[in-house]
Formats: sequence, C-alpha cells, structure tokens
Amino acid sequence: MTTNETAGTNGAPVPAPEQRLEMFKLAPEYYQAMIAVERASRQGLDPRLTHLVKVHASMINGCAYCIDMHSTEGHQHGEQDHRLLSLPAWRETPWFTARERAALALTESITLVTEGHVPDAVFAEAAARFDETELAQLIAVIATINVWNRLSISTRMSPAAK
Repeated sequence: MTTNETAGTNGAPVPAPEQRLEMFKLAPEYYQAMIAVERASRQGLDPRLTHLVKVHASMINGCAYCIDMHSTEGHQHGEQDHRLLSLPAWRETPWFTARERAALALTESITLVTEGHVPDAVFAEAAARFDETELAQLIAVIATINVWNRLSISTRMSPAAK
C-alpha cells in the first residue's frame, strides 16, 4: 500500500508507507550485531546527551522512525520538549550547554561528512569538552545512529500511530 494523497482529509492520520523489508527477519545476524554495536556505542555517555545526538542526526537525515523513538526515549530520561523541538536551530537557543553544543556540531559534521569532512575546529571543540574515551564513544553513537537512519529510511520503517 502506498500513501494515498486523499487520505487524511477528514482529519484522520495518513497511513504510513508500507515497509519494504524487515531487516530483523531477513538479516537476523546483521541486525543482532547492530543491536550489540548500539549498546556498545553509548557506554559511558549521559543518556540525555545520546538521545539529543540521535534525534539531531535523525532530523538531519529525515528519519521519522528514529526521531520518534529517540525523542520518546529522551523524554524517559528527562529531556524536555522545547530542547528536542529546537534541535534544528540549536545555535540560536540559550538552553544547550557548551558540551551539548560541541556534541551537536560534531553530530552535524559527521552526519553531513561530505560537507567539510569534520573540520578541525569542530573536532577540537568536541575534544575540549569530552575526554578521549567519551569522544570516541560520542563518535561511535553518531556513526551508529547514521547507520540506523539509513536502514530505517531505506526499508521504510515508520513510527507507530499515536
């Protein structure tokens, strides 16, 4: 089933596009390996920070499934709506710490790697705010969410209706 342009005219939600593949069924070893990479990537980092990074990368990539999942999980860890909703304009807001700003800038640079290949200044700012182990884990989180975004978008995973 494809999305019907006339659906939703009565105020009902438009149905999600049909999922193309179910990776967890068709490539179970790969999927389980990704789950293990996911767990390993976030070790030692504040869950609120990891969800900010994941939502931000997912917004850049346009991954509705991951935006929904990680904003929900962010709320469960105490993240606030106004911060999540303003991620596309984080530079213009006063409510992100210097550490979070460094992580968000690094997220953008890694997610949009073809647009500047992670400039030295962006990396240096992140390195000033995170110790080497934290920085390595942050890069792992950013790389991992970008893989999840690509899997979700290419297979058309869609968030559940709420």
